[in-house]
Amino acid sequence: MAHGRVRAKVRRSSLYTFGCVRPPRDEAEGPHQIQGPGYSRIVYCNQPRLHQRKPLKYSYNYISTTKYNVITFIPKAIFEQFRRVANVYFLLAAILSLTPVTPFLPVSMISPLAFVVGLSMAKEAMEDWRRFVQDMKVNLRKAITHKGNGEFSCKPWLKIQVGDVVKVEKDQFFPADLFFLSSSYEDGICYVETMNLDGETNLKVKRALEVTLPLNDDDSFKNFTGTIRCEDPNPNLYTFVGNLELNNQVYPLDPSQILLRDSKLRNTSYVYGVVIFTGHDSKVMQNATKSPSKRSRIEKQMDKIIYILFTLLVFISVISSIGFAVKTKDQMPDWWYLPPDDGHLYDPSHANLSGFYHLITALILYGYLIPISLYVSIELVKVLQAKFINKDIHMYDEETGTPAQARTSNLNEELGQVDTILSDKTGTLTCNQMDFIKCSIAGTAYGLSASEVEVAAAKQMAMDLDGQDPEFPGNFSRRNSTEVLLKNKRPSFGPSEIELENISTPMGVKHQKPVIKGFNFEDNRIMNGNWSREPFADLILLFFRILAVCHTAIPELNDETGGYDYEAESPDERAFLVAAREFGFEYCKRSQTSIYVRECHPSSREIVEREFKILNLLDFTSKRKRMSVIVRDENGKIFLLCKGADSIIFDRLSKSGRIFEEATMKHLNEYGEAGLRTLALAYKKLEEAEYTAWSEEFLKAKTSIGGDRELILDKLSDMMERDLFLIGATAVEDKLQKGVPQCIDKLAQAGLKFWVLTGDKMETAINIGYACSLLRQGMRQICISANIDIMAQDSKKLLKENILMQITVASQMVKLEKDPHAAFALIIDGKALAYALENDMKTHFLKLAVNCASVICCRVSPKQKALVTRLVKEGTGKITLAIGDGANDVGMIQEADIGIGISGVEGMQAVMASDFSIAQFRFLERLLVVHGHWCYKRIAQMICYFFYKNIAFGLTLFYFEAFTGFSGQSVYDDWYMLLFNVVLTSWPVISLGVFEQDVSSEVCLQFPALYQQGPKNLFFDWYRIIGWMGNGLYSSLVIFFVNIIIFYDQAFRSEGQTADMAAVGTTMFTCIIWAVNCQIALIMSHFTWIQHFLVWGSVVTWYIFLFLYGLISPVYSGNDFKILEEALGPAPLYWLTTLLVPVACNLPYLAHISFQRAFNPMDHHVIQEIKYYKKDKEDRSMWRRELSKARQETKIGFSARVDASIRQLKLRLQRRYSSSTPRISMSLT
Repeated sequence: MAHGRVRAKVRRSSLYTFGCVRPPRDEAEGPHQIQGPGYSRIVYCNQPRLHQRKPLKYSYNYISTTKYNVITFIPKAIFEQFRRVANVYFLLAAILSLTPVTPFLPVSMISPLAFVVGLSMAKEAMEDWRRFVQDMKVNLRKAITHKGNGEFSCKPWLKIQVGDVVKVEKDQFFPADLFFLSSSYEDGICYVETMNLDGETNLKVKRALEVTLPLNDDDSFKNFTGTIRCEDPNPNLYTFVGNLELNNQVYPLDPSQILLRDSKLRNTSYVYGVVIFTGHDSKVMQNATKSPSKRSRIEKQMDKIIYILFTLLVFISVISSIGFAVKTKDQMPDWWYLPPDDGHLYDPSHANLSGFYHLITALILYGYLIPISLYVSIELVKVLQAKFINKDIHMYDEETGTPAQARTSNLNEELGQVDTILSDKTGTLTCNQMDFIKCSIAGTAYGLSASEVEVAAAKQMAMDLDGQDPEFPGNFSRRNSTEVLLKNKRPSFGPSEIELENISTPMGVKHQKPVIKGFNFEDNRIMNGNWSREPFADLILLFFRILAVCHTAIPELNDETGGYDYEAESPDERAFLVAAREFGFEYCKRSQTSIYVRECHPSSREIVEREFKILNLLDFTSKRKRMSVIVRDENGKIFLLCKGADSIIFDRLSKSGRIFEEATMKHLNEYGEAGLRTLALAYKKLEEAEYTAWSEEFLKAKTSIGGDRELILDKLSDMMERDLFLIGATAVEDKLQKGVPQCIDKLAQAGLKFWVLTGDKMETAINIGYACSLLRQGMRQICISANIDIMAQDSKKLLKENILMQITVASQMVKLEKDPHAAFALIIDGKALAYALENDMKTHFLKLAVNCASVICCRVSPKQKALVTRLVKEGTGKITLAIGDGANDVGMIQEADIGIGISGVEGMQAVMASDFSIAQFRFLERLLVVHGHWCYKRIAQMICYFFYKNIAFGLTLFYFEAFTGFSGQSVYDDWYMLLFNVVLTSWPVISLGVFEQDVSSEVCLQFPALYQQGPKNLFFDWYRIIGWMGNGLYSSLVIFFVNIIIFYDQAFRSEGQTADMAAVGTTMFTCIIWAVNCQIALIMSHFTWIQHFLVWGSVVTWYIFLFLYGLISPVYSGNDFKILEEALGPAPLYWLTTLLVPVACNLPYLAHISFQRAFNPMDHHVIQEIKYYKKDKEDRSMWRRELSKARQETKIGFSARVDASIRQLKLRLQRRYSSSTPRISMSLT
């Protein structure tokens, strides 16, 4: 920072509120009593080696978000694999295959299991390796640490130890939790951005102890030592208790001296600090939770299906073993060619034991009912799906060069079943940039630019009016559908017409001026000095001066532009200064006692530098909700300039100061509807005697020592900030990330519920709620907050009862509401939420929340974010998705069923803990509505088909064994059975899981209601699962018995011989291959050459294998030697059977889907038919009507806002029609 040292000479404490000027801490209060459990930590400053020995051996600064490490990978990964029921069964089968009772070779059972488990473990290792690599990027960041004798050098974060002295420079992250010693400012303050911790965008001021201020350069640390005794590691971000022992004195420490890991140094050249907590002991990591092992709902349900199939397997195996025992006991003595076995495998004298051995044989033989290749196929399909997600060009952020990334592929199908989205605000919905866009001065509204919300709503209104209901009275015409905005929002119409107005938007400007960050204002009435010709020019002048003077920012000369940049505590304060500069009032310099503003004379354009002496500054706090500065101008006049929340300012206006109150309030409502953040501006002229008397009282209160000091200062400030004169209001757009309103609107149309969990204060969160259209005018807001008075005067029990009463009353209000269009929004702060999440109250809170259209939780800690996410997940039983970008979002990302990390500019902690990462919030629309929808349907259909084909194949083994005296004989060759799941039917099902599309991505986005097929689980409910199982049972019966009937005594060869077991078995297997591959072709809606190649290629592969296998020596091919070439190929019966049986197998399914499409079509069936017959191009009005029906009824998003406006418009028109007969004329102006 070129001017950092010059600027640092300003004693910043004199620029701040009365809270900053207080007696020295060692005079005001004594040291904390540090003793007992939870307060055992001892830190020896500048002596890190002392902490390497017990009992002070603290954790390293190394952090890890991985699920495994080198030691735990093998046991944990194996445990994960054998959580799957099918794998446990195949492990037992593999063990039993080593015994004499197995019907197959051991290698045929062990090798597939080893392949499946090994491949899955390799995938887990690869995904965890990526997490490890990202962890190491953080661990290997460089920090400047003291190595001794006043010399500092760089070393990696992971090598930082407790007790190290660290130097952190501007815009760097703090590598650990530090005790703040000194800064580049003489009075030892620094600015810290904690957005990664609590989501707050405004900067926090930290203050060092006066005793450590001399430690402000490298050499001062040569002989520095001290001892810190403090609390043990804990997750409380906002509290700290400790003492510093320095030079035989003890000084108390509080949170204002603690710099937390993952927060960032701002507006300060450098700071020095001592490391207190490292690695997983740091407060941000204490708020993190261990990386959970997540399994999708479909996979859990698949386990239940495995249980059913395993029960069926045991059942038929028991039948088989009983049948074998009976045959062995009653008929085997008559079979002279089959003497008893010495091992009792078949011994008439030990028939029960023989039956038991046969039970084991049957369990292995019928194991094909449970598809071992299902898991490896699903793993492969999910990996390929993840690759498509990663390569989707529509989710690639060109600005940062960041693609979407599926960090785990286990949860792809969950993306298509989300019910509730829980989102962070700062950095997720917003980009932490404020634009000055409108203002109201002396009752006149200025500013022609439209906010993003207005533009989005206008487009939706134009679309809705274009495809309007035929019953809608009147006809609208429009000049430009992208710039149409409903102008008339008054409760009654004008005398002649309802107007739709063209609005000027930045997107519609052909010759734009250069973009100015923080300023998006367009109105020539007050630009370029034209304000001097407006009525009330003197008030406009005062308005601009308030913007330029009432703040705490510091100007910095930009060497490139020659202008000034401003480093302010919050982005909106910076936006006010940029606006003042553009209006001709440039804040250019600040001294210890004055602010200097360069004012451009409106007519001569001459620059005049004016000095405003700062007498007092009453800072903004969340409790005061206002900020005031008392200044003396160059004429000696004293003014109090004030800006704050409109509700606070309006309560403090004098009778004569309310001239513009009504007009300003109307403008504020309009700004709020447009999603803008508003502040009211007012002033008060002070007499010298009045100010002097107040100043003496104020100074006396500032320098007092006592518990009521802050209360007295509050009262004195309140006394001064009375009888104000209202000048106007500002409207700032909290710049949303690109496409956020449209994304939220689309997700709302898809039927998803939306919660915002933010660390910001309630007013900020509400403003963002309006900007995102989670809130709108007419929506009833339920605000639940902790009553401060009760907290101060009474017990926590009374406060808890008060919050419960608020929840109960709100629930009754929602329950008794009869208007179907009524919408409620729940807004709750962190203190109230702490009680609402307790066991005896959380159910009541959740019931209220799920009945509200939107929920906003304010001032929440990272731990509370995770607890709210857990409550929604467990309380509703629905799939939750959490999305955030900072370290404070890690807890909820890991707690949710699906965690989405946004790879923003402020660190990668959220990404490292996430399941999927995207660069912008808007990409969430495509991730869910397109990829989520596709992945859910693909996986669901794939699993159902897998069970179908394995039941169809496995039951034929049982039928044949019943025909052969339950002997354990397989009708198929071992190589057929081995290739069935691995080669001959696996690739078509993989193509189904990877390439299937019921509708295109464009249609998914046009018809968001299609997404509800996932949350309703229409493709993997028990009705559909049992239906597919029934289809498999039917196919097995047809395949076996039709073949047996045809070949039982029918001449097979030209010489008249009947078919042997090899011929019958091979024919049956050919029928199975044709039947299941034709079935998957009927399932598919979207064919590419890849699907054709894999489906029909599998059939061709069977014939090629059969031919080549027949050429192998009979020693290996056995009875199948030249079976296709000499036995089956020349027989017409073989070809006729392989045509007849697959057709018979697939006729019921073909009839079912034909009936369904004709009489009870699903949504995607209708769209497919429209697309097939090209009705979307031939009949555009019909297509637009279908589009208007294609969204779920929602009460949030700008579509809901437009729907509400159209309902009001219809109602007014109906009233107008009922009172008069003339036709209403509508036109555009």
